[in-house]
Amino acid sequence: MRKMGILVLCLAVAVGFSSMAAAKTLKIGTLSPLTGPYAQDGTDILQGVKTAVAVFQKAGGIPGYKIEVIPGDSACDGGKATMAANNLINQGVNGVVGAYCSSATIPSSVPLNEANIIQITPASTHTDVTARGFKQIFRMCPRDDVQAWSTVKFLEDGLKVKTLALIDDRQTYTVGLTENITKFVNEDKKIKIVALEHITPGDKDFTAVLTKLKKLNPDAIYMGVYQPEGSLMVRQAKALGIKATLLSEDAVYHPKFIEVGGKAAEGTFLTYAKAPDTPERRNFEKTYKKMWNAQAIGSYGYYAYDSAMVFMEAVKKAGTTDTNKVAATIRDNTWNGVSGKIKFDEKGDRKLAHIIWIVKDGKFVPYWDPMTEKYF
Repeated sequence: MRKMGILVLCLAVAVGFSSMAAAKTLKIGTLSPLTGPYAQDGTDILQGVKTAVAVFQKAGGIPGYKIEVIPGDSACDGGKATMAANNLINQGVNGVVGAYCSSATIPSSVPLNEANIIQITPASTHTDVTARGFKQIFRMCPRDDVQAWSTVKFLEDGLKVKTLALIDDRQTYTVGLTENITKFVNEDKKIKIVALEHITPGDKDFTAVLTKLKKLNPDAIYMGVYQPEGSLMVRQAKALGIKATLLSEDAVYHPKFIEVGGKAAEGTFLTYAKAPDTPERRNFEKTYKKMWNAQAIGSYGYYAYDSAMVFMEAVKKAGTTDTNKVAATIRDNTWNGVSGKIKFDEKGDRKLAHIIWIVKDGKFVPYWDPMTEKYF
């Protein structure tokens, strides 16, 4: 009888080890700046992915799979992002959420494409991200040309400005924005661009550029920059007594812009998509804040969460990690996200429009809809 008990115990242990051996791992890599001046946005992305994994697994996950998140530091640099992408490939990731800067996403997507690995960027808006015919790359956020169109529409019809000055930091993302704004302005011929100035990423003193623009006295100044440059720039512009209306974009739509900018941030306009208020969004915000002890959520935390969730749901729906089948599943279905309905076109772009926001009383407040030309 004792021998039978030992035999049963041994069989149970063997079955346990067999189950462990049979368990598969779905590996999700992330690419975002975890070091450098944009580390806050990069951390938002990583935490958004990890939050999605926690929620997905709590809801049942994928039978037979455990899910692992492998972070990669892109540092908003093309070379470093490519090295990080190759490292993720070597670790056998099935999909990648990232990168943040277009200047990092575009080069890092080359080895990922060659390795046939799904990539969903939650943040990179340059049109070239999806314009090269890669079938396994997707974009969760709107494109530069969409954002630029919304900006120009607001400048022309919302603010009715006559003169405009542009600033960018020579990075792929910001240059794409100022180029597209220039294109739309030149087509419509309602606004005169009086200057295009450049700063260097990481700079903290913009006095020289702003003083030059003050002399030109434009009706509006467009700041094509990242954070923390955005909040520092508005503070210095207000300190110099610049009266121009200040506008920026989705990279500056971050709680830190208001926190660092303080009173100087008041009245600044920004472009960012408006998501519906749903139970799913509220549950995400509650879970995220609890997991990361956060008072607020960076804008790309939402897109990163949706990127990871769509990838995991597609793997589950496809019943396989085969890239071609998962990519087809992502493209052929409509998904519910905390940033709204998600549907990708053949290029991998999502149909999502920006609205105009204003900083008012220390908050981002919806202001104007370019599609309807109506105020909120």
